[in-house]
Amino acid sequence: MDANKKQAIMEAKTFDDLLNAEYGKVGTPARDQYEDDAQAFCLAECLKEERKRAGLTQEQLADRIGTKKSYISKIENGHADVQLSTLFRIFNGLGRRVSVSIL
Repeated sequence: MDANKKQAIMEAKTFDDLLNAEYGKVGTPARDQYEDDAQAFCLAECLKEERKRAGLTQEQLADRIGTKKSYISKIENGHADVQLSTLFRIFNGLGRRVSVSIL
């Protein structure tokens, strides 16, 4: 790690300061990638939590929505992009509804 980056991390007073030091300011390619990865992680954790709350295994959920266990696993581990229609199907299969907001 270069000295300037290390110094910026050490001087960070807020989480935003830390993100700026580590990934760059909002709008830079590295920061955009970090934000995308963070959102995918949150979605995956939400799916996993809802599946467990419903008392279903990955295989049971996959059977319920007509896909494979391996696909559910990939989504939960952040290794698959999910189409919006698939996301709706998955959460519908869990008895939940999805709401989309454009901010």
